Amino acid sequence: MRFRLRALGLHLTGSACALTLILGGLYLGWYRWPGWYLSGVLHVLLIVGIVDLALGPTLTFIIANPRKPRRELTRDIAIIVTVQIAALIYGAATLWQGRPLYYAFSVNSLSMVQASDIEPGEIALARRQNPLFAPHWYSLPRWVWAPLPDNPQDAAKIVNSAVFGGGKDVVDMPRYFKPWAQGLPQLREQLMRLDDIKQLNKAQKQSLMARMSADGLAPQQRSGLVMWGADGVLRLLAVFDPVTLQIKAILKPDTEPVPHQHPVTLPRRSAHP
Repeated sequence: MRFRLRALGLHLTGSACALTLILGGLYLGWYRWPGWYLSGVLHVLLIVGIVDLALGPTLTFIIANPRKPRRELTRDIAIIVTVQIAALIYGAATLWQGRPLYYAFSVNSLSMVQASDIEPGEIALARRQNPLFAPHWYSLPRWVWAPLPDNPQDAAKIVNSAVFGGGKDVVDMPRYFKPWAQGLPQLREQLMRLDDIKQLNKAQKQSLMARMSADGLAPQQRSGLVMWGADGVLRLLAVFDPVTLQIKAILKPDTEPVPHQHPVTLPRRSAHP
């Protein structure tokens, strides 16, 4: 039994270190709040965690027999580790493809833009036409303003494609992105009172009202804006300071109690119109 427990401990330690190194790097770089929630990656993390932290070490515990020939034991453990590595590569690749690159304000809402949302052709256009906001493999999440183009025909084409044709929206076209600060006057006009936000149901509004009041925020002020995540399904409420337009909090519209989320602070230079 001591041999099995030692094999279990060594395998579990190695798996935890590899998982922490890869997923920790992705979290610190791209998936900090609200990225992990809006991207809906919890199912991927669950699969990887089950395979690497539960299934792999457990199988090693089962097969670790001191009377088994070393060559056979090494082969069996190598097979288990290979499966774990495949699961880890799958998880890391999925997270890398879906990593948040932008938090964009456009028209009347905020949206998270993932790497998988931007087509290669759009990246090439952005690098030629708007290189300051073009994404690169090393790009970290940025807050940007994504207005429709000034040309009415181009703007109508994008709107019609996104609404009726299932095409890409302007938030998926970094060639049109502009600095966050330039969009703050338009953002100020779109801020809403909690009661007036139609995308939230009554129970969600009641829950958010209680949380905002507990955090010292004023739900009756025009300070809220919906923030959309993956596939336009997951959503949050971004609460702004009505004067400085700094984001004071980003809250989940759950009807159940949730852990407190720290406010998101934007760069100070972008806090004023």
